[in-house]
Amino acid sequence: MAGKVKSLYVCSECGFETAKWYGKCPSCGEWNTFTEEIRETSKAGMVKPERRISSRSSKPLPINEITTDDEQRYFTGSKELDRVLGGGIVKGSLVLLGGDPGIGKSTILLQICNHLGRMLKILYISGEESKRQIKLRAMRLNINSENLYILTETDVEAAAEYIRSEKPEIVMIDSIQTMNFTELNSSPGSVTQVRECTNILMRTAKTLDIPVIIVGHVNKDGAIAGPKVLEHIVDAVLYFEGDRQMSYRILRAVKNRYGSTNEIGVFSMGDKGLSEVENPSQMLLSGRPKNVSGTCVACVMEGTRPILAEIQGLATTTGFGNPRRMSTGFDYNRMSLILAVLEKRAGFYFSNLDAYINVVGGLKLDEPAVDLAVAMALVSSLKDIAIPDDTLAFGEIGLTGEIRSVSHTEERVKEAARLGFRRCILPRHNLDSINLPKDSYIKVIGVRSIRDAYDAVCSV
Repeated sequence: MAGKVKSLYVCSECGFETAKWYGKCPSCGEWNTFTEEIRETSKAGMVKPERRISSRSSKPLPINEITTDDEQRYFTGSKELDRVLGGGIVKGSLVLLGGDPGIGKSTILLQICNHLGRMLKILYISGEESKRQIKLRAMRLNINSENLYILTETDVEAAAEYIRSEKPEIVMIDSIQTMNFTELNSSPGSVTQVRECTNILMRTAKTLDIPVIIVGHVNKDGAIAGPKVLEHIVDAVLYFEGDRQMSYRILRAVKNRYGSTNEIGVFSMGDKGLSEVENPSQMLLSGRPKNVSGTCVACVMEGTRPILAEIQGLATTTGFGNPRRMSTGFDYNRMSLILAVLEKRAGFYFSNLDAYINVVGGLKLDEPAVDLAVAMALVSSLKDIAIPDDTLAFGEIGLTGEIRSVSHTEERVKEAARLGFRRCILPRHNLDSINLPKDSYIKVIGVRSIRDAYDAVCSV
């Protein structure tokens, strides 16, 4: 007897299923996240269970008897990507790569195939492009590996069966939103399809000990399309950040079971694909204006790497009833807090002025150590006094106007000295933790408050 058609509503955030539509999800509490899906039910009225991929039976082992001697990582040939992954691709891992359309997700996968294909057999499964289209892109990127095999398939079970029969060393799926599980009647890219297809690929990767890299599209909010449980299934989640109109791309790890989530990789997009940027600080400071008010350099820590970034501030008379506040690359609420502290504790008034903050190069900064550079850029624009080109500042600002200490002070100062900076304004409490060489020409100035930092800048 043919099954009946049943309509279900599924939450796009947590995957909660219900027979009727809700404005607010009872499980995760999000609003307007339910989408309708059509399921075929059996004669008893239950949703047909999916076919499970058979796996080898296993038994529990004491942790002391489990060895990691055969643990191996595959180096991708890209130092920036290996840094973000924690040292390379782990065997049997499931990596999710997300980002805006045209940001470079498919490009970086093909580029690492050129290096990995020298010793490993790679299977590239595409549901978006034909084999001829992939070949044309590979020719443009100068990729001609003999161990790279292209498969155009949207049936996830057929793809998993091919992986089990051919047993490649690495598998790449482009993209998970195009994969389809035939036991479900919903369309490809829906919440249930994405979740179940990822589960099948996860079991295949763990059973055969084959690393699988999955490309995931993002929605209008910048999150990976599909349920949030998708990020819980995989071992690592990587995001490509940056504006498609700009050449620089930043690869950041949001989740990584095999490494740190604080590291970033910096790439530059060109005609021949993505190229590594080994010195991001120099790249971000290129083209910096000289002797202009409203700009200050900050040093942030991205994992173990200190990066210098230019902060630009602008304070101008408002033409509206209420002054405007705008921030790009820096948290808007944090900017409002700094403006309030500048008015209350330091006597710099912005209440009748429009205030703007911009982080040059498309970098997004969320470290509290950037506070002092943001404040100095705004005050510099307010007073129309240029901060010297060889001066940088970093430190966290408290609500009483004090400058609080930050971590990795010595690494920040050494990076500034390496790039030619001669004066560094930092929290006074961090002076004891700095041990610079005797021949170092950079001058370190410790400050206790915002007013002290401003006086240190003006004393030049």
